[in-house]
Amino acid sequence: MFKKIKSYMMPLAMITGGLFYQYTSLLSFITPYLIALMLFITYCGISLRDIRFSRLHFFLLLIQILGSVGVYLLLAPIHIILAQGAMICILAPTATAAPVITGMLGGNTGSLTTYSLLSNITVAILAPIIFAAFGNINADSFVESMLIVSEKVFILLLLPFICALLLSRLLPRVHEIIKKNRGLSFYLWSLALVIITGKTVFFILNQENPNLLVQVALGIGAFVICVIQFLVGRKLGSKYDDTIAGGQGLGQKNTILAIWMAQTYLNPISSIGPGAYVLWQNLVNSYQVWRKRKDL
Repeated sequence: MFKKIKSYMMPLAMITGGLFYQYTSLLSFITPYLIALMLFITYCGISLRDIRFSRLHFFLLLIQILGSVGVYLLLAPIHIILAQGAMICILAPTATAAPVITGMLGGNTGSLTTYSLLSNITVAILAPIIFAAFGNINADSFVESMLIVSEKVFILLLLPFICALLLSRLLPRVHEIIKKNRGLSFYLWSLALVIITGKTVFFILNQENPNLLVQVALGIGAFVICVIQFLVGRKLGSKYDDTIAGGQGLGQKNTILAIWMAQTYLNPISSIGPGAYVLWQNLVNSYQVWRKRKDL
């Protein structure tokens, strides 16, 4: 019963958030707390002894960072919101659920877990610089913009990791209980998706001068970027005998975090990009899982 509910949770969450956006959007202030809690639960399930960095991780990270900046510089002269939406779709760190899909596809979950952790920590360090340079932040200087972003992003992405490490040392029994119940993060993700969808719909419907062409372009752009990232990740991963982890590491994004970042530090309409990415990456993952089961 619960498995059936889980399989329909994403569309149900998005439909609920969209239909009741006037109410769900009011809860947007708890989104960063939900993200931090999800990361904390995920990090409790990671053992530092299993962390092994490789050349593949370095190249994936290089594509993630340089690719996000490069696509922004390429699209900014065309339309700034389109550039921001495309940038966040590439910059967003790997989803915490990516190792699960990697395991279902027969990939190296240890490699993907390592990259997911590395990806989140790198974004925590570099996001303040990138958002200060290309974002919509109400500040008097570049340094002040960086400090504003750092205050939230560092706490959001790094504090859960630090807390998980401390808990494993100081209260190992509590740490083990959280580790055994890490499935709770799925329900937190569903709640966050309801809220973040409501907030996105709110922004779309309350624009002063809505530009339908830009919104459609954001959705199409997210699709193109999604497919390219999965393909490039798999191609790069195949060179290191880590095809599946490469594809999931680069293609499967923490879209809840991406949407929150877009709504907080970029033009809110740019969040349509990662919002659409939620759908595209789930379609890609569904196809991959279907194809894997068909071949068995």
